[in-house]
Amino acid sequence: MSETVKATGARQSDLGLSRAEIDLLSSQVTSLVNEYFAAVSDLPVFPQTFGGPTIAHLESRLPVAGEPLEKLLTDCREIIKGIRHNGHPRQFGYVASPATPPGAFADLIASALNVNVTAWRSAPAATEIERTVVRWLGSMIGYSEKAHGLLTSGGSMANLIAMHIAHRAKTKDDISRQGLWNCGPPMTIYASDQVHMSIQKAADILGIGRNRVRTIESDARFQLNVRALREQVQEDLRIGLKPFCVVASAGTVNTGALDPLNEISDLAAEFDLWFHIDGAYGAPAALDERKRSLFAGLNRADSVSLDAHKWLYVPIDAGCLLFRDQAAARQAFASEEADYIKVLEQPDTDEAFAFWDYGIELSRRFRALKIWLTFRYYGLTRIAAAISEDNSLAAYLGQCVEEADDFELLAPVELSICCFRYLPKGSKTKLSSASAGERAGIDEELDALNTRLMLAVQRGGQAYLSNATLRGRFALRACITNFRTTAADIDKTLEIIREAARQAKG
Repeated sequence: MSETVKATGARQSDLGLSRAEIDLLSSQVTSLVNEYFAAVSDLPVFPQTFGGPTIAHLESRLPVAGEPLEKLLTDCREIIKGIRHNGHPRQFGYVASPATPPGAFADLIASALNVNVTAWRSAPAATEIERTVVRWLGSMIGYSEKAHGLLTSGGSMANLIAMHIAHRAKTKDDISRQGLWNCGPPMTIYASDQVHMSIQKAADILGIGRNRVRTIESDARFQLNVRALREQVQEDLRIGLKPFCVVASAGTVNTGALDPLNEISDLAAEFDLWFHIDGAYGAPAALDERKRSLFAGLNRADSVSLDAHKWLYVPIDAGCLLFRDQAAARQAFASEEADYIKVLEQPDTDEAFAFWDYGIELSRRFRALKIWLTFRYYGLTRIAAAISEDNSLAAYLGQCVEEADDFELLAPVELSICCFRYLPKGSKTKLSSASAGERAGIDEELDALNTRLMLAVQRGGQAYLSNATLRGRFALRACITNFRTTAADIDKTLEIIREAARQAKG
């Protein structure tokens, strides 16, 4: 310790700021955020840029000395120019909900606290708020008012944890110690050909193997075919494999389709399979009374994943895994505790609770605050109305497509996703009278054209669509999870596609 520190008790390396400095930093950054929220609808959805220019405009050398706040805020504005704006009302790519101001400011509070939500003793209030939010989410979607679970980085992590819990729950051998080697026959997972890629990735990570995810064909509405599922489970049992889990989708990422949850639950019970529902995108749509019947059977699942940042308008990251059997989840992650995390409180008390007993992460940020504050600020009725309107706008887009002679709907509109393609004049007539071979050739040409149109729309910056491949055909995919979107934005997007087609033809 230096003589200066001994004499004064002060640090020469102090990173603290004076109240005046904090006030200036806070006011300037808050002003920038407010400015962004006010202007996001008028910004290009996607920047007119390519790889490299953004960083070329900024200081890329490691800074040795501090820089003026004014310069830093100027650079932040440069970064904003180089972003794809999920808050834009015509950002229809992927599943990208905009953040609300309450959620964004809640993240500021959480970052200022910088609490590590590992266990109750590390973050008492944060732990209790997260457990409360988990129960809210379970109740909100009709799963369980007493749901257990934890918040995660997103649906992929939630699905990975669910697959791990399911695997351990359906295994008698001590795989956690011995590994998969010589621990019985290979175990199999079942899911639709529309399932999210995270399920195969989870099987790979857990050592089960991607080939042990049995992909079951979907029907004309892109729902899992339960008859084909039954046949595959029976065949795998016949050849000596061990089926242990079936994954259903409550809103597929391609089309928003919902699998027949009750039928799948019946089959899971019959064959003693863990029943997991991937509702990362679609589960919040259970708040729309018109869609509630589609979710019949969701309450029978052993586990459910959902992302608040996908359709509850909170900032990334805010995934969630819900489950019924807290003991099964804890057993899946049971291990000898290292001294640095050993809990010395009385077992089975709130004070002894630790999230590491139910998931993979040890370090965990305070994710729950933005959900808690958003729900408290708006109320569930207002959030449900926003989700319902998103569904209505997707239905409106589907109606516009069906009524047009230059577009074709490629999948039913179940929730807030609409998949379609552009058809040049005369294509519908050609397709209706073409032979199978001729139709394949026409479809190939349409795939190439719609690929070019999608890229042109994305780069144009006025709207943003993603893509899906449906029954071998390239589809333009619009996912509406945005409280700023209106019917006028739907109309404008169709005109933007038409203009891109005219430019392509020219």
